[in-house]
Amino acid sequence: MSLTIGFATPTNLWNESFEAKHQILQQLDDAGIDQVYMADHVSFRDGSGTDGFVEIAALSQLHPSMRVMISVYLLALRHPLPVARQLATMSTIAPGRVTFGVGVGGEDRHEIEVCGVDPSTRGRRTNESLEIIRGLMTGDAVDFSGEFFELDQARIKPAVRPNIPIIIGGRSNAALARAARYGDGWVGAWCSARRFGEAVGIIAKEAEALGRGEVDWQHGYQPWVGVAATAEEARELVAVEMESFYKVPFSAFEKYTPYGTVAQVADSLRPYVDAGCSLFNLKVVTKNDQEATEAAGEIAERLRH
Repeated sequence: MSLTIGFATPTNLWNESFEAKHQILQQLDDAGIDQVYMADHVSFRDGSGTDGFVEIAALSQLHPSMRVMISVYLLALRHPLPVARQLATMSTIAPGRVTFGVGVGGEDRHEIEVCGVDPSTRGRRTNESLEIIRGLMTGDAVDFSGEFFELDQARIKPAVRPNIPIIIGGRSNAALARAARYGDGWVGAWCSARRFGEAVGIIAKEAEALGRGEVDWQHGYQPWVGVAATAEEARELVAVEMESFYKVPFSAFEKYTPYGTVAQVADSLRPYVDAGCSLFNLKVVTKNDQEATEAAGEIAERLRH
């Protein structure tokens, strides 16, 4: 099984010169990184966020072969027709290099509400949108009548070719069912390797029941990791970053956040490979971006051997 290694968009990438941006992406490629990924938020916590499609479009033009991934896109906050158009456009400007991660969000209820969406409906809205988008990606006309969307002969051309994999994020059983019905894979977070393996089995069983037994699954895991010369130093680095981002104590995440030397982090992640993980999206926290790139590359090398 081939192993894809993703790396979160470097913190200061967009503040660099155009030439430096190219160099940073090349350094990631040289380190053995396969793709760059970024989350998507409209107005997270204090209004922060990055539009996933805008970012991967820009990233895709900084390197000729690096893959790009939104992980994950808050699909419930958008109408599925323009999202399908964005996918078709990305398949044109970066053919074969795009992965579309989809999640329902929920960490910030206000972010959903301020977009005019009832948070209690986000799962059902996401399911309808995925069904519509799957149809539109074929280039055929789509009729749809659901709880949230009505489409009459909607069409997006050209068809999305080559196909863009849709990877479903989330920890709930509803997310696993969504992956089985609509996805090409599942990306988990904050779970043990045992739970990861259970989730992969549940998806396979439900997909088989739906007549989707031949999917070339791409299941992934997306952890923050801290890397330094000692476990104590690595813990301090990743704790500060995570508490700043999530605004909650690190103790809430520590159980599922590998930290330590490169070897220790790789050893912590290896059981996920054994459980069926073929994609790691790593948010690597070190003293600086250069060290993070080098650490990710070393982790990737260890996991592949």
